[in-house]
Amino acid sequence: MPDYRRAWHPGGTYFFTVNALQRYGNDLLTRHIEPLRDAVRDVRQRHPFIIHGWVVLPEHMHCVIELPPGDANFATRWRLIKSAFSKRLPAVEHRSTVRQARGERGLWQRRYWEHLIRDERDFAAHMDYLHFNPVKHRHVSCVADWPYSTFHRLVAAGVYPQDWAGSAGADALKGRE
Repeated sequence: MPDYRRAWHPGGTYFFTVNALQRYGNDLLTRHIEPLRDAVRDVRQRHPFIIHGWVVLPEHMHCVIELPPGDANFATRWRLIKSAFSKRLPAVEHRSTVRQARGERGLWQRRYWEHLIRDERDFAAHMDYLHFNPVKHRHVSCVADWPYSTFHRLVAAGVYPQDWAGSAGADALKGRE
């Protein structure tokens, strides 16, 4: 089994990519956005964290979150979010024999990708990446057109202009480097 090395940094800010098990032809996460939001909200009440940025695409999501000082346990948060979301949906998906034996649903990939944010430039690059992702995957042509994102909240806070990465697309990313 691979030796996964995680960056456990108490109070750290992390970028995550979390994938549905079925990556192609799947709109699970956007089709069930409210149960996903409820799962995140419930976990945040018991295990607080700050959401700096989040985007949900049909079959994966990215986020930048900050853990409380002295707390490095993002693994429990992801386990609980995935579990809470899964429990909110009827069990109709195909499950492998291994998943059945372990009592697991067939909705999520077991692993996720995490990156410890190193500095302000790294933070900005990952925030831009996650907000631009719906355009990258051709779900929309303008970042502001994707409804499942913190982009709208950050526009209201003055962090991004409403037309950021609009028709200019990737050229807008270059201006934030």
